Amino acid sequence: MSDVGISAEFPYKSHYADLSGTKMHYIEQGSGDPILFLHGIPTSSYLWRNVIPHLSKLGRCIAPDLMGMGKSDKPDIEYSIFDHINYLEQFIQTLKLNRIVLVVHGWGSIIGLAYAMKHPDKFKGLVFYEAYLRANNGDDESLPYREQLLMLKNPEEFGNIVQDAVSFVDKVMPPITLRKLSSEEMNFYREPFAEKNSGKPLLQYVKEVLTPNKNKIEKVIEEYSEKLTESQLPKLLLYSVPGFITTIATAMWAKENLPNLEIIDLGEELHFAQESQPTTMGESISIWLQGVEQG
Repeated sequence: MSDVGISAEFPYKSHYADLSGTKMHYIEQGSGDPILFLHGIPTSSYLWRNVIPHLSKLGRCIAPDLMGMGKSDKPDIEYSIFDHINYLEQFIQTLKLNRIVLVVHGWGSIIGLAYAMKHPDKFKGLVFYEAYLRANNGDDESLPYREQLLMLKNPEEFGNIVQDAVSFVDKVMPPITLRKLSSEEMNFYREPFAEKNSGKPLLQYVKEVLTPNKNKIEKVIEEYSEKLTESQLPKLLLYSVPGFITTIATAMWAKENLPNLEIIDLGEELHFAQESQPTTMGESISIWLQGVEQG
């Protein structure tokens, strides 16, 4: 479980993109074609801190904080999946990003892949880790994932998520991370939600992830999933065992249905290999990306 590349430090300068008067925070390192990292819920760009150094010699690594999360602004919006997709589009336009290698995780995969499959000409490669690759058919629900869904359905577990978002972070992250996160690391994840009433983005996530199948989220996934099966963009699927969102069934489906795909096992983890296997993850993406560049 040990990885020599693990550090709690976050030695990156803050940058802000002005998106119609609302600021989205991001970090970056390196130069060249962009490598864009999208985090899920309830994390931030901090999640990628130990992965980026393995890739910054190959491109301009950029990791934004989703709106309402990390150091990004918290505007008075719904924070629906469509809000996030809209902000991502503005972010890419503002930074004038093209020839993007997209690295997605968790809820960020829905946001990133929905945009990428509508604008495939802006991308030169896709990397999936713990990503929503197809609409839920039951095979994509690992036991830990089902347990967390049951917990989310119980309002007594969380109380008022909007007012006390730190409790949400404390209850959601540790059970799906095999490595015990240090107090310093957990504080980085708690900090964006330390202010009272800052948990609206988290509550909206809970509402959307718990809505019955065939809802608006499922339709978004269905649409980009179909396009992924036709896309010739180079793809890399990273998975962990036992995994959380990406089960073996999902990996097998991807192998059979996604063109130009390479699959790599990162080792033991549930949902956050960035926290337990950042060197393995970073080096795996680096080797694959060098092959893409040479191809």
